[in-house]
Amino acid sequence: MLPCRMLVVGLLYCCIKAGVKTTKQALFPAASRLKRGAAAVDNLTFHNSLNDVNLLFEILLAGTHFETSGEFLVHDAELASLRKTRNLEVICEEIIPRNLTDIITLISNLSNHAGHLHPEDFERTLLTLVFTAQQMVNGNKQQREMWAESFVSLYKAIKQDLTGEN
Repeated sequence: MLPCRMLVVGLLYCCIKAGVKTTKQALFPAASRLKRGAAAVDNLTFHNSLNDVNLLFEILLAGTHFETSGEFLVHDAELASLRKTRNLEVICEEIIPRNLTDIITLISNLSNHAGHLHPEDFERTLLTLVFTAQQMVNGNKQQREMWAESFVSLYKAIKQDLTGEN
């Protein structure tokens, strides 16, 4: 009787495990590659507290720029010299998507994402929105249209995450 029960429990476990196993696409695959490859950055998120969120707001208000070389610049020298700003630079230079096809893939993955975003994904989506806004301003007419569509889609994804409404 005991071997029969173990067999039933084993089969039930395998069925549950097979049914639960889903392939979840990472929204920011560069983050997982960076985690494996770089030990210099302990935490690949910028914000851990309300003070960090205020600092991010202050940095964005002071002015930032994404160079075509891939470098992320903070215009205010005092803010740029902060140790915390280094995490932001790594996120902006190494993790967020920087070309239109990768951003469109992110938008597609966001539209298929169920539930609320993890805080680090929300932060990275917001920074991608900032990058997209800059590209929208700096591009030619045809590029502006594509960047504008991406900007609106990212905005809608952030709004949907915040409000829980479509």
